Amino acid sequence: QVHLVESGGGLVQAGGSLRLSCTASGRTFSISAMGWFRQAPGKEREFVASISSKSARRYYADSVKGRFTISRDNAKNTGYLQMNNLQPEDTAVYYCAAGLVAGTGRDDFGSWGQGTQVTVSS
Repeated sequence: QVHLVESGGGLVQAGGSLRLSCTASGRTFSISAMGWFRQAPGKEREFVASISSKSARRYYADSVKGRFTISRDNAKNTGYLQMNNLQPEDTAVYYCAAGLVAGTGRDDFGSWGQGTQVTVSS
């Protein structure tokens, strides 16, 4: 398994930007797909974006397409989620995850971080 730690969350006004980071320990990160999910209060954890191990494939939820960008730097064992034009409905705890396949379902990922809070004020 890969141990994951998220950072970069915080409070931002609507229209602002944040960049989340996900730092991984373990040699398997570079061959693992990575994903970002989020969970708002009272809601199910939902897919945000995923990226394959060599960044050849990237997938986004429709709600973030055009605003969020997923990327990774395998040399640094770190993945990123650049979030632009944030809206109040983006408020949630954001989780990074690692797995074998760059899928869109929670079951595609076997390792999870503890999450980082993102709050967008209107």
